[in-house]
Amino acid sequence: MVLQKLRAILKHNGFKLYTRPYELNIVGLRSASTVPNRFDDEIHVFYKVSPIKWNYHVYKATTDPGTFWLRNPMQPQGTAILAQGQYEHAYEMGLHRGQYTALVQRKPVTVIRDYDRDAMLDFYNGKKTKGLYGINVHRANKTGTTKTVDKNSAGCQVFENATAFQQFMLLCERHRRMYGNKFTYTLIDFRAVKRETYRRIAVGAGIVGLLALGYIAFTGGDKLKNIAEQISETFNHLFKKQEQQP
Repeated sequence: MVLQKLRAILKHNGFKLYTRPYELNIVGLRSASTVPNRFDDEIHVFYKVSPIKWNYHVYKATTDPGTFWLRNPMQPQGTAILAQGQYEHAYEMGLHRGQYTALVQRKPVTVIRDYDRDAMLDFYNGKKTKGLYGINVHRANKTGTTKTVDKNSAGCQVFENATAFQQFMLLCERHRRMYGNKFTYTLIDFRAVKRETYRRIAVGAGIVGLLALGYIAFTGGDKLKNIAEQISETFNHLFKKQEQQP
């Protein structure tokens, strides 16, 4: 059931779904929570093992930077938060900070710069930029389960558990042997999904309301017609304002 829903989300967004045997789909799911420093997101990895069977793995992770880097950004523009999207062949197996094998960025990705240094995740007011920023996919501590993010992420996608990350890298190694050293990472941000859902509901309700008011105005004379025109202008202004939001 989870796989069906996730595949539907990928299709809805026009994202690629890989269906060759053992070719990895790596999808980060950013939770709706804006509380920082928690491993409250998930990385879903799934791949076909036969024409009709999929294998599916879910790993606890963070897709957000820890509070240390929110307060102390590496760049003056602010700390990087990876934006929702599919980053096709943007990753390869390599050394994370020269220390251990992970998925490292090889092509540009889009980030949101959280610049206010208040240790709170800010997804809407920062500036979007695209480039090579070292937004890698790696683990937190060397062993065991890490409780808080802290310095472990300055924008990277980070596994909470070291053993889970080792399993993930074994899947990546098989993918590399079969299809080359290139990996696609997709990030789904449930905050963005919720905002889009609310916008569509508002637009739908507005259209229905305007149609009803239009009929009333048509049958009710000039006074009601003026009211309908004023409401129409209000909805137009509201929708334009929503479209301008990041």
